[in-house]
Amino acid sequence: MRRSMMYLLLLLATVLSISCTKRPSDEQIKSDIQAKVSADPDTKDSEITVASQNGKVSLEGKVRTPSAQTKVEQFAKAEPGVSDLDDETSVDPSLGAQTQPPPPPLSTPPPAEEAQKVEPPPPPPPLVLPAGTVLTVRTSQGLSSKDSQTGQTFIATLAQPVSVKGQPALPAGSTVSGTVVNAKAKGKIKGEAQLDLALTSISVGHHTYEIQTAVLSSTEKGKGKRTAATTGGGAAGGALIGGIAGGGKGAGIGALVGAGAGLIGGAATGNKQIEVPAESALSFTLSQPLTLQR
Repeated sequence: MRRSMMYLLLLLATVLSISCTKRPSDEQIKSDIQAKVSADPDTKDSEITVASQNGKVSLEGKVRTPSAQTKVEQFAKAEPGVSDLDDETSVDPSLGAQTQPPPPPLSTPPPAEEAQKVEPPPPPPPLVLPAGTVLTVRTSQGLSSKDSQTGQTFIATLAQPVSVKGQPALPAGSTVSGTVVNAKAKGKIKGEAQLDLALTSISVGHHTYEIQTAVLSSTEKGKGKRTAATTGGGAAGGALIGGIAGGGKGAGIGALVGAGAGLIGGAATGNKQIEVPAESALSFTLSQPLTLQR
């Protein structure tokens, strides 16, 4: 009986010894787990470190997805010889992401293509009306030596279009502004009537240009004696193209253009005042060039 008991103890010791001899080493456990992780498509992008000590395995590092993290744990738990598992891995979705290569640089167009780029056309050169150009205007209001005031502004419209070297420059109907340079009523006993006019600006489209013209000066003396002159230069002078005196007692005044002189008064009234009725046509001469932007 005693001999049988000793035999059983010896057999058990032998079995335990053989079992301990077949347990994988820590290095073998570590290597096997690492190999399984690297071979599986779901976990091959993981960056983990496997450590094993007396069958206790610890995992550290990053995995791409929660499912990959679960799979790594399963590999470790299923490994023979593993007695315990400590998983310290974390999930990083950017792990293993492929960086897109930069797009190829665009080829530089040859010089010929650059030359074909459409450039905006240059603006047309301005038109210049020279000094001496005649502007014929039609007054919008009546003017007189008796009722008009020095410095008063009057409005007129261009009666005839003006061209420069065959190119249209000022269309008929353009608005013109002028000023009464001097207005003096004739006295009952002595003195003379005086009415001087000049143009100051003209509007073309959306632009208004300042202009300078010779002054049209008309004087009324004595018993209906009338003189007229143009000051500031201009051989053609100014001319009244048509006008009727007030009260229906005057005569129609035709165009009168002379060398350096011109009549601007419509006609004299009974008390020898100078009258320029509305719609009278007057001609002024530019004393300075006028530059028009196009």
